[in-house]
Amino acid sequence: MDRSTAEPSVDAMPGERAQRWVEAHHDHAAPSTHVYEFVWDHTAPAAGPFCTDVDGNVLLDFTSHVGASPLGYDHPAIRERLDALDVPEPAKIAGQDFYVAGGPDLDDPAFPGPTQLQDRLADRCSQYGLDTVFLSNSGAEAVENAIKICYDATGGHRAVTFERAFHGRTLGALSLNRSKQVHRRGFPDVGGIVDVPFCDDGSCTPASCDCGFFVDDGEEATSVLDRKLDPAGGHLPPEDVAYVIVEPIQGEGGYRIPSDPFLAELADVAEEYDIPVVVDEIQAGLGRTGEFWAVDHGPLEPDVIAAAKGLRVGATIASSDTFPDEDGRLSSTWGGGDVLAALQGVLTLDVIENEGLQANAVERGEQFLDLLADAELPGVVDVRGRGLMIGVEFDTKERRDAVVEACFERGLLVLGCGYSTIRLLPPLSVTEREVAIGGELFAAAVASVQ
Repeated sequence: MDRSTAEPSVDAMPGERAQRWVEAHHDHAAPSTHVYEFVWDHTAPAAGPFCTDVDGNVLLDFTSHVGASPLGYDHPAIRERLDALDVPEPAKIAGQDFYVAGGPDLDDPAFPGPTQLQDRLADRCSQYGLDTVFLSNSGAEAVENAIKICYDATGGHRAVTFERAFHGRTLGALSLNRSKQVHRRGFPDVGGIVDVPFCDDGSCTPASCDCGFFVDDGEEATSVLDRKLDPAGGHLPPEDVAYVIVEPIQGEGGYRIPSDPFLAELADVAEEYDIPVVVDEIQAGLGRTGEFWAVDHGPLEPDVIAAAKGLRVGATIASSDTFPDEDGRLSSTWGGGDVLAALQGVLTLDVIENEGLQANAVERGEQFLDLLADAELPGVVDVRGRGLMIGVEFDTKERRDAVVEACFERGLLVLGCGYSTIRLLPPLSVTEREVAIGGELFAAAVASVQ
C-alpha cells in the first residue's frame, strides 16, 4: 500500500466476510466493548492510518486502537526492525524472576528489551526525579501497582479520585472509576476512596469557577479538596491519604482537559499535605498531546506515572524511595517478560523522538481543530483537544452514536467516549493530507445525521 496516495474505499460495511468472522468470534467470546463490525485483516496491506478489512475495504483508522497503536499500521522503522530479527521462543518469559538480554552488548543490543525500555522511561521522567520502573502487562496493572506502592510508602488507607475518572477494570482500578455506572455496578470497592469534581473550564479562575471544585468562603477561593483535608475543619485526615490519582486529560470520561487553576491548586494541596500524586498517562502519554507526558503541559509534578497502551506494556514509574525495598513485595510472572512487546515499546519511543512526532502532533492537531472549526457540524456543542487527542461533543448521545456509525459507513473509524463525545486519535505520524481526508469524511458524516 502506498500511503501517499491511499484513500478510504468501502463497499458494504460490514461486509459478508466480516459478519461471518464476528459471528464465529462470539461463539465463545464473552461480551465486551466492540464498537462496530470492523474486522481488521492483518495479512492485508496497511500503512499509517490506512488498513484493510477482511472484505477488502480500505479504512482510515482515527482510533489508533484506542491509542494503543500510536504509530498506526506497519510503521517502516518498526516493521523493518522486526523483519530483520529472529523472534525468540519463548518471546514471553517470567520476567520478574528471570533476566533477558538481546545479545551480549549491553549498550547496543541487537534486540532491545525490558532493560532498555526501563532506561528510556526513566530518562523521560528525569525532570520529576522518577528513576525506577516496574513493568507489567496492562494499564490497569500499572495503576494497581501505582496505588499499591503509595499505600506502602505512606501507610495511608484513604485516596482521592475525580468525577468522571477512568483508571481500568481490575477491582482496585474500578474503585477509582467515576465515569460510567456499568463499569462498577455490583462489584465490591476498595474502601476509603473520596471523589471530588474535575475542573475542565479553561476560562475559569478560582473565584469565578462553578464546576464545584473551587468554593468561595467569602474571604478567599479555595477547593473542596483543601477543605476536606483542612486539619481545623475537614473530615479527611491528610496523614490517612495515601495518594491522589488524576488523568492529565480525562479519556473515557469525555476528553476533558483540566484547567490550569485546577492543576495548580491540586499541586499546592498535594505539596502542603505531603500527599503523593499518581498521574494516569495511559491514554494521554507518549507524545499524543505534543508533550511527551500530558502532565508536562501544566504546573502539576507527579510522584508516580502509570503508562501503557502505546508503550505495548504496562509501566509504573516512580522514585526509588517510593517503591518498597522488600523483594517480592511487587511481582508478576509475565511483568517485564514480554520480550517482543518490550522491543516494540523501545522502538516506538525511539521513533517518536527521532521523527519529531511530538511536534507533528501539535501541528496536525491544530490543523484538525481548524478544519472542525470551519466545518458545518450540526448538533456539535463543543470541540476541544490538545495535540492529537481531540474530542467532539454532541447535543445527544443518540446523535453521537449515529455519527460514529455514519463515519464507519464512509470508511472512517472513530470512537465514542464520555456521554456524548467522539474522540479522534489519529496516529502521531499522521500527515496533512490524511487529516484533510479525515476531516472531510467526519464533516460529511455529521451533516448526514439529522
